[in-house]
Amino acid sequence: MAEEKKRTRQPNGRSSIYFGKDGKWHGRVTVGIRDDGTPDRRHVERKTRAEVTAAVSELEKQRDAKTVKKPGKAWTVKAWLAHWIENVAPLAVNDNTMVGYGVAVRKHLIPGLGAHRLDRLKPEHIETFYSKMQANGSKPATAHQVHRTLRTALNEAVRRGHLGKNPVQLAKAPKTGEYEVEPYSVQEVQRLLKAAGQNRNSARWAVALALGLRQGEVLGLTWDDVDLEGGFLVVRRSRHRPQYAHGCTDPCGRKAAGYCPQKRRTNPELSTTKSRAGRRAVGLPDQLADLLRAHLKAQEVERTGAGKRWEDNGLVFPDEYGRSPSHRRDWSEWKALLAAAKVRDGRLHDARHTAATVLLILGIPERAVMGLMGWSTTAMTARYQHMVDAVRTDIAQQVDGLIWMTERRQPDDGGEAGAGVQAV
Repeated sequence: MAEEKKRTRQPNGRSSIYFGKDGKWHGRVTVGIRDDGTPDRRHVERKTRAEVTAAVSELEKQRDAKTVKKPGKAWTVKAWLAHWIENVAPLAVNDNTMVGYGVAVRKHLIPGLGAHRLDRLKPEHIETFYSKMQANGSKPATAHQVHRTLRTALNEAVRRGHLGKNPVQLAKAPKTGEYEVEPYSVQEVQRLLKAAGQNRNSARWAVALALGLRQGEVLGLTWDDVDLEGGFLVVRRSRHRPQYAHGCTDPCGRKAAGYCPQKRRTNPELSTTKSRAGRRAVGLPDQLADLLRAHLKAQEVERTGAGKRWEDNGLVFPDEYGRSPSHRRDWSEWKALLAAAKVRDGRLHDARHTAATVLLILGIPERAVMGLMGWSTTAMTARYQHMVDAVRTDIAQQVDGLIWMTERRQPDDGGEAGAGVQAV
């Protein structure tokens, strides 16, 4: 027995098991390297050799699977999310994405899950949190956005060794209540363009309906991005909705920073588009190129009339003084256009849906559509597929009725009965 309890020296890096002077069995396992470069050697102790052997074996499995938690004080969910949103996420995503992350973390995740220890967060905790969110009135899309944000944040915790496995991967995601894509019909687009022709910047809506550019991409276009002779434009940047912080030294009493008299903007006005796929060249149909030429001439007249008040920013669709119009004004003009054209109400983004749907119905290859629309994944095309298939089926039935006439539809001309089908 004494020989069995005797500690034997193992080669460097190998696990060891020995009986200590305290009357307990001990095990030591090297699981990696610490931040200072020294070996990260973990210690376990148990009452029996069998128990410590099992504990050593479990540590070795975690080491081999790279799921061993880093040493030191355990993170809470609140502490990790606060660190991630302030120091990690801004390095990887653009400002618009950060706005969504910030709302998800500060309004939902920290109040709902922040008290849990990060390494003890379970899928059941997360699923209960999602249920409470929806019971309290959060929309399905909001719950799903929160789910995606939490998954991204905890994936980073796993990558850095603060968490063994990401519990979000096992939790059931909330249903999205996916928005039904409702593009405008050809007749509706024609009415919209006709109504837009009565207003300034009418080509702005033709660009949206024909090319499917996002609102920020349209507002960020400059004439340097447009080649009217070559027949294309290049999408390089996007204009952001402003985000503000209080600039007052003494509290101004305004809850929203945007109403603070000394407000200061906290995000850049422009940035490159949301992904590499978003930076793209888009061909101009001849009619749209002609519209843009007419728009350029009208803008020159407007510039002359404004005189010194004109700000020369080179924008394709500025306000009356060359400045970029606000996103709110642009949205209001879209709503006014819908009313003037007597077209059903819809989101500005539905103009983008319209352009994407037309491309897919025309049979443009999926990869080409992705390039034109600036999509980085094929998942977006799946949202349109059921509607595109329905339209194609309807077209096929119309063609069938035009080219072939079934026996039921043949005119009674005294011909042979039961002739099957007859070409027109």
